[in-house]
Amino acid sequence: MEGAALIGLCGIFLLLVILFLLAIPVGFAMALVGMLGISYLVSPKVAISTAVSAAWTTFSSYGFSAIPLFVLMGAIVFRCGISERMFECAYRWMGHKKGGLAVSTLLACAGFAAVCGSNTATAATMSTVVIPEMKRYKYGPVLTGGVIACGSTLGVVIPPSIVLIVYGLYTGQPISKLFIGSIVPGVMLTFLFIAVVWLIVWRRPQVAPAGPIFTWTQRIKALRGTLEVMAIFALLMGGLYKGWFTPTEAGGAGTLFSILVAAISGKLGFRKFLQAIDDTLRLTGMVLMILFGALVFGKFITLSGLPQFVASEIMRIGVSRWILFGVLMVIYIIGGAIMDALAFLLVTLPIVFPIALLNNIDPIWFGIWLNILTTMGAVTPPVGVNAYIVGSIDPEITLNHVFRGVFAFLPAYIICLILIIIFPQLVIT
Repeated sequence: MEGAALIGLCGIFLLLVILFLLAIPVGFAMALVGMLGISYLVSPKVAISTAVSAAWTTFSSYGFSAIPLFVLMGAIVFRCGISERMFECAYRWMGHKKGGLAVSTLLACAGFAAVCGSNTATAATMSTVVIPEMKRYKYGPVLTGGVIACGSTLGVVIPPSIVLIVYGLYTGQPISKLFIGSIVPGVMLTFLFIAVVWLIVWRRPQVAPAGPIFTWTQRIKALRGTLEVMAIFALLMGGLYKGWFTPTEAGGAGTLFSILVAAISGKLGFRKFLQAIDDTLRLTGMVLMILFGALVFGKFITLSGLPQFVASEIMRIGVSRWILFGVLMVIYIIGGAIMDALAFLLVTLPIVFPIALLNNIDPIWFGIWLNILTTMGAVTPPVGVNAYIVGSIDPEITLNHVFRGVFAFLPAYIICLILIIIFPQLVIT
């Protein structure tokens, strides 16, 4: 390995050490290691210039303004109770079957994800809504924790997705194509989760008793609770597909429409609106800081020549695509288990994205595939943030219960990833 590439590898190792041993936010850690690496490879002056340029790029880019808009839209939807109505609708249609409450949760997560874009918001919302109902009908704590934790990851698989926005901005890929291409994989992952629930219920029916039977009139009335979500999703995806507006304009249109819908329904008071603003500022600040650090760190990795070295070695050895995908799956499953999923994605993109391009892998397809792969990191121990959120809501559903429940759903992620590899046409590019 060349000297500069070795420095890049040492930089990645140093970043992991800092993240494990020091309580430094991941964005600052990436920026620090990136500046140290650039100072060593070039000069401190270039390192400072790179950091300033990255800060300007991150905080002044028109494209990045899509992030707070989509986050605000999800926060408004979260605060005005659409998630409860989504769950109530799914529950009235499916709750009378064994495991129906778990299936209802997954369907509600999918519906909420269609206007939210954040897995943590989905996890927090569905936990407070669903856990009391599952306890009332004596669902097992392991199944309850696993269903909510994994179902909430649909928030970043089904568009709009904050992770896909970040990937598109970082790699220069059209966000509209990423959104449209991820619809089918998101729906497919939802049904794979449902299949896992049915398999669990078939083997152990006592962990998921049937709920009450609702009349057809009650079921049809509950459909009204999904109209807002369907209207917002149709506006976003239809507008992007038809080219009526850019992703940033779609975020603005979706936010405005969600505010109007919430205001007309009387579900969004001034206090809840301020809470939505606060949620948006917190999450946007975190994402933009991670982006800033990733840009600095990515510049360091590029200067080291590590991506080119790894790519050339792979081409020289002649690794098949199946082996390449298998190695990536192992790396991202392990990396996502020990580091924030979005941060790990941005740390590795400077290396894996050039490799994908050299192997003639479609960058839109690759981004959607990576998004599902990194999503697993949100539920796998020890870092899985969604699992921690679900495990903190009710003392009777511990973190141990949640992680045990999650392991039953991990094969669904793997099957989805393999199906996308075998049938790449599932991703509409």
